[in-house]
Amino acid sequence: MGRWHSILRSNVLHIMTLSMVLLAMLTACTTQSTPSFSTNQPPIKIGISLSSTGQFAQDGEASQQGYQLWTDMVNQNGGILGRPVQLVILHDDSTQAKVAANYTQLITADHVDLVFGPFSTLLTKAAVPVAKKYGYAMIEGSGGGPSVFTNGWDNVFDVSLPVANNLVSFALYVLSLPKAMRPTTVAYATEDDPFTQPQIDSTRKLLEKGGITTSLYEVYPGDTTNFTPIADKIIQSNAQIVVAGTLLPDISAFIQRFKQQNYNPRMIVATAGPDAGTDFLKAVGGQQVAQGVMVPNGWYPLVNNFENAQMVQAYVAKYGGSPDNINSDVAEAFSVGQVTAQAITKINSLNNGALIHELHSDIFNTVQGSVQFDSTGQNTLSLPYLFQWQSGSLIPVYPDSIAVENPLFRPSQW
Repeated sequence: MGRWHSILRSNVLHIMTLSMVLLAMLTACTTQSTPSFSTNQPPIKIGISLSSTGQFAQDGEASQQGYQLWTDMVNQNGGILGRPVQLVILHDDSTQAKVAANYTQLITADHVDLVFGPFSTLLTKAAVPVAKKYGYAMIEGSGGGPSVFTNGWDNVFDVSLPVANNLVSFALYVLSLPKAMRPTTVAYATEDDPFTQPQIDSTRKLLEKGGITTSLYEVYPGDTTNFTPIADKIIQSNAQIVVAGTLLPDISAFIQRFKQQNYNPRMIVATAGPDAGTDFLKAVGGQQVAQGVMVPNGWYPLVNNFENAQMVQAYVAKYGGSPDNINSDVAEAFSVGQVTAQAITKINSLNNGALIHELHSDIFNTVQGSVQFDSTGQNTLSLPYLFQWQSGSLIPVYPDSIAVENPLFRPSQW
């Protein structure tokens, strides 16, 4: 399967690149003039708090790109309800206190019509009660940890894959391997974070039930900056699999330490970080070091979902790079806008009470796939995919229905 899919993938990327060039030329010819709107009403103001400093700074930047791409596309097509969309973005320092203050200001002082979510489960937990207090819907794509949905809030809607299910695809892949090939030991290391730890705990249960021995289970504070002692514990465990509940700074530090100490687990998977495109490659030291590292996600650049090709083309035109290097946070934020626009158009209103009711009642289409919310606001239709860095590209490898290559064990040498 590998050689055929490699040829197929190469052809698909070549065709997509040519298509993007043609689309960019057409866009340059057709979007120079200011879009016309059907009314003289003021813009629809959407308030967002995004991290510009602290542990979520890189993700905040990628989320802002996704929100901006969606806004550009909407405005180029006449806005929503004939009105242009305007983002009102306040920057936070990746702390809950600042996020809560920002949303209070956005609603009470800036008088935004709608609010979109910040990045991370941790910060979403601070944002939702503020929105709830003022009767606003909180539509978000990066706050999918279980703790967001256990407080009885009826105004939060996560358009992405529920966090607890993220690593299910990885566990199923490991357990599908013939016993003679299957690794037998695993080390778990996770931030004490409502995004990462639920994924690790769910995976641990599945793998232990399947006979994979836990060599290490380490939980460390989310504000940790020195990752060497944790990496050393993983190395000392000599586990064949490393499952890391991390963001980009942690997993890149772990991998650098593994390389330094010549520790070569057969599999490395992280909850986040490897999905950061070129930022991940730069952080770990290039594609050879990244080879074989895995990450779960609910989106990839070539997926045949609603408006995905247009979003990818628009991203490359605006921010440069290649489709393979788009951070998945971009797709999560873009999906938030898509769901919001569809719901508002359906009810023909910006009333947040009516919007909340509509979001609980309908099915929506996004670059991440179909979206339908349960009573808690979790997306019941999203599917987990498993991705792996191979030869400098992050590609889907499991399940077979979306795989363009077979999953690989990591190289025996760095």
